[in-house]
Amino acid sequence: MFNSSTWFREWFNSPYYHKLYFEHDEKEAFAFISRLLNTLGPPENAKLLDVACGRGRHSKLLAAKGFDVTGIDLAPASIAIAQAQENGHLHFYEHDMRLPFWINYFDYAFNFFTSFGYFRTEREHYNAIRTISNALKPKGIVVIDYLNVHYAEDHLVHKHEKVIDDVRYYLTKWYDETHFYKKIEIEDERLEAPLEYTERVAKFSLGDFNDMFAFYGLQLKEVYGDYLLNPYDIKNSPRMIMFAQKTN
Repeated sequence: MFNSSTWFREWFNSPYYHKLYFEHDEKEAFAFISRLLNTLGPPENAKLLDVACGRGRHSKLLAAKGFDVTGIDLAPASIAIAQAQENGHLHFYEHDMRLPFWINYFDYAFNFFTSFGYFRTEREHYNAIRTISNALKPKGIVVIDYLNVHYAEDHLVHKHEKVIDDVRYYLTKWYDETHFYKKIEIEDERLEAPLEYTERVAKFSLGDFNDMFAFYGLQLKEVYGDYLLNPYDIKNSPRMIMFAQKTN
């Protein structure tokens, strides 16, 4: 798994991924979405794109606010679950963010919870930004929620263990000059053997994102440092929540 350039296809499609990360903080997610929308102030008829939407967790929260929301993700099992919750203003498609999607259609695009930085090459990451930029209308806004590399290095917990619904997760983290890594070992008595996945996330700085944005006609407007939308501090902020606007 460690050497695979497409490890995320299997891991993001696993029910264990969603158990580990998403099922126990709905209140926090709702508060963040509410705060984000209050800051952005989208009009009632705004069309929103959720890039790498998973099972549609954030998409549903956005749609609950009355907006027309489209979610895309490359994990078929996740999209199948999301599509079961579709309605007149909530839509989901299986789609790889590296490939073009709709053009000049959305007023806002969102990429939550470090759902970026997983690809093997720089070109693939640039392609994902291209997809987002092209999908936005002129003057449209993208919000990317990414880890803060400097904070993550300083606060790395190398070994951690969690038990969720009688399943035990052993987490081992490390990093090198270009990436963060996390090995997840899963012990579930219902499985014949333990499972193992290794995440790999690029150590993109604010400057790296600025370069990618500028290449595809996006201008960085605001950077926040956490889910309370406090100001970004390079050493003390756990997140980089970036607002960028399409310049034409």
